[in-house]
Amino acid sequence: MMIRLWIFILLLFLSIFAKSQKTDSLRPKDSIQTISGVVIQSAPRNIKLNDGNMILNISGNKDFKTAVNILEVLKKTPGVTVDQEDGIFLNGRISPAIFIDGKPVVMSSQELQAYLRSLSPELVESLEVNSNPSSKYDAEFKGIIDIKLKRNVNLGWKGSYSGNLSVNKFNYRENSLNISYNTEKATYNLQMGYNSGISTYRYNALQKLANTNVMRTNTYQKDEATIGNLQAGIDYRINDKNRLGFTIRGNFREHDRNRSGMLYTTNNDETQLVFNTASENPIDYKQKNYGITTDYSYQNKNFKLSFLGNYLLVENKQKDDFINRDAPTSQVLSYWKSDLINKINIYTAQLDASQKLGNANLEAGIKFSRSHTQNNIRYDTLSVNEEFTFDPTRSNRFSYKEKILAGYVAYNHKFDKLQINAGLRFENTKSISDAITVDSIVSRSYLEWLPSFNAQYTFNKSNELSISYSRKITRPVFSQLNPFRYYFSPLNYWIGNPYLRPSFTNQLKATYRYKSWITSLTVGKENDVMTRYPLYNPSTNVLEYLGTNLPYRKFATLETSFPIKLTKWWSMNSQIAGYYNDEFRPYLNEVFALKIYNYEIRLNQVFSLPKGFTINLFTNYESRTGNSLYIIKPRYSVDISVQKSWFENTLNTKISFNNIFDTYDQRLEFRHKQIMDNRFTHWWDSRRLVFSLSYSFGNSNFQTKEIQKTEEENRTR
Repeated sequence: MMIRLWIFILLLFLSIFAKSQKTDSLRPKDSIQTISGVVIQSAPRNIKLNDGNMILNISGNKDFKTAVNILEVLKKTPGVTVDQEDGIFLNGRISPAIFIDGKPVVMSSQELQAYLRSLSPELVESLEVNSNPSSKYDAEFKGIIDIKLKRNVNLGWKGSYSGNLSVNKFNYRENSLNISYNTEKATYNLQMGYNSGISTYRYNALQKLANTNVMRTNTYQKDEATIGNLQAGIDYRINDKNRLGFTIRGNFREHDRNRSGMLYTTNNDETQLVFNTASENPIDYKQKNYGITTDYSYQNKNFKLSFLGNYLLVENKQKDDFINRDAPTSQVLSYWKSDLINKINIYTAQLDASQKLGNANLEAGIKFSRSHTQNNIRYDTLSVNEEFTFDPTRSNRFSYKEKILAGYVAYNHKFDKLQINAGLRFENTKSISDAITVDSIVSRSYLEWLPSFNAQYTFNKSNELSISYSRKITRPVFSQLNPFRYYFSPLNYWIGNPYLRPSFTNQLKATYRYKSWITSLTVGKENDVMTRYPLYNPSTNVLEYLGTNLPYRKFATLETSFPIKLTKWWSMNSQIAGYYNDEFRPYLNEVFALKIYNYEIRLNQVFSLPKGFTINLFTNYESRTGNSLYIIKPRYSVDISVQKSWFENTLNTKISFNNIFDTYDQRLEFRHKQIMDNRFTHWWDSRRLVFSLSYSFGNSNFQTKEIQKTEEENRTR
């Protein structure tokens, strides 16, 4: 472990401090290349600011040439973190909304992850990272990542195929086909994907029980999945002023998941076995997603009107068996089954208008959204007479309905080098959560006014400063509200809270750019923070994770990223982030208020070698962190990848070895041993060898007539 750590530290700091040292006894010869200095070099074509938001060019950017898909690009993007389960975060804490070409994507989280994994960097023109969205956007969007796709501007058809094979103990295969056909009037798009394979997960815990016994929990999960998706769309240019788009899609997945575990308990000095329980939890999971999107835009000189409508239907079905045995004798101790049906319907409709008035621009819009989630889970328990009977203590029926009517007005004005944007949004929310099983209904209705402000001053081409403020609302999602049990092990589960309140965040952000060096500072306060907390029952040894609202937490993030060019063939992008978190947490008749400081360092090194080979070395280190209850141990990872293009760049091959030292597990420890002595580890099979191949084809020849673009669209190109 120490050798691995020293290797990582060497890779981390070598490029920053590397500089050739001249001595009398050793002089560089003419035939040998040396590093004569470190130069921070501007890269105006790859990075810029727009209203304080960082915009990165992706296609053709050598920093991302070896990335297999857009998730790997996001992993290397300043200010963005991608965890082991493909969860995306900004500033280390915000789950951003994903936009495609300036429009929000209404997908389930599983469908969205599959879609992002199907996008190769060659299909993406740019990324815009917005960690403080204005009032123009939904108030629940604390952050936005806008993915701009490359467009087929030539007549005819073109396409690309991308295939990935990930290998460790098992393997996982990903296939994606993208085809577009362009005429003078319309663009037709077709995307198909099929993924299959096996992934694994481990959960290990050590807990000293109230009776001084020591319990070890070991869980192993093997997930065999097949995922298919299909998306078809048309973008029709009625005339120079009117455009109409329509997209339909489907995503289908099946998981054959087998989770097995062991509860091994001994006395305090671990010399005597108290009990040894083996558990089996086979799971049959199916999900179907259907989505429809329609959009219309009208543009006449300085006036633009647009409409966007979305419909999403998600259906989840899951069947579980929970079998617990005495390991030495194989005697069945308990056996219960569950049958889950979950349906989600989401409708959204949005109308936006903008009018340019000289150096000013006035925007206004209105949006309506309605969602209905139904959850019905039935448990049956094996009785003493060897028959399964209905278990009302675990079974649950829950329904959640939400309607949101929102509107905004925004004004921006440019005064020479100064640009000011101000906006005000209202959101009227009505929700009903109905825990049918326990006959409990929680109804809420509230109206909130949410302002925003941004000022950006451009000193010259190399220097820009932006300051922004926003107020946001975060509503609890269905899984946080639904009071049903989700089991990690027979004695460990989490459960939702239908009485959770929404949280509100006031945030201030300052961003400064010097050439390609970008530094940002974000400070804020969130009230009624939604979180989970552990509750240990010493008589049953059951550990529950329950939902609650904390009074408040204060936070701050300082981030900087800058490119360094060491030689003509060796360049690096450095990212350093520091985090501060101060939460006020009442817990078990006490108050815990700790100030937590942590940092993260990421280095993305690119080596451009002869014969068109590109090598990428990505290193990441996260310091010790946590919250008022838990300590999260430090961790690091190292990825290396090689890329080569063939046949005039129509064929692209990549080989990656991710998490080389298998060091990116998550280890947590409960701080307050007088309450509970518990530590546990989550491990995902992220140590993988990945083979990737993509091929571009088509016969596009003639360029189409340029479509009208707004000033905002032109700025982001």
